[in-house]
Amino acid sequence: MKASRARLYDALALLTAIVVIVLDQWTKALVVQYLSPPDSGHLVSLIGDYLTLDYVQNSGAAFSMFTNTPLLAILIVVAIAVIVYLYLRVLNTGSLALKLIFGMILGGAAGNLIDRIHHGGYVVDFVFFRIPQIGFQFAVFNLADASISVGVVLLFVYILFGSWRQTGEHTDEKTEDEHDVAVKQTTNGSGALRSTEQDV
Repeated sequence: MKASRARLYDALALLTAIVVIVLDQWTKALVVQYLSPPDSGHLVSLIGDYLTLDYVQNSGAAFSMFTNTPLLAILIVVAIAVIVYLYLRVLNTGSLALKLIFGMILGGAAGNLIDRIHHGGYVVDFVFFRIPQIGFQFAVFNLADASISVGVVLLFVYILFGSWRQTGEHTDEKTEDEHDVAVKQTTNGSGALRSTEQDV
């Protein structure tokens, strides 16, 4: 890959992360402004009773997991380290799709980290999805959580299909090599046969 194209992809990944951070912080600010105090029960309906907005202060990880536990700090540090390590491995290589996926994940992680620093340990969650007919209630989350989750799923799909594609390419190369060997063997055999006929 050319250096100029690699720099462009890295710039677009950074732009994606910035857009995610800005949207995340903007929506959280609106929620704090218009839905305070938290846990007041004043829901704003977006799609009936299925998708609503509700201001919640989450001191746990994504989707309210590991609330106020030492394991939370360890998971955050490990997650950030893994993300940075993986991105550094494709810093000057990698496709545009891969860079944008990393931009989504890094932007989401940075958005929630900014929240924790600004609010002294908690993040603002506000998106609430549920299906009342079957009693299903999903954890309250925010745009940063959604960006991280979608990015991780896309990264898994990218790696999975990338492995399949590489396997297919290796199989095709192996088939072509076997065909070339067979042609050479046939040619050599024909040459030996013609030589035998001439000797006779």
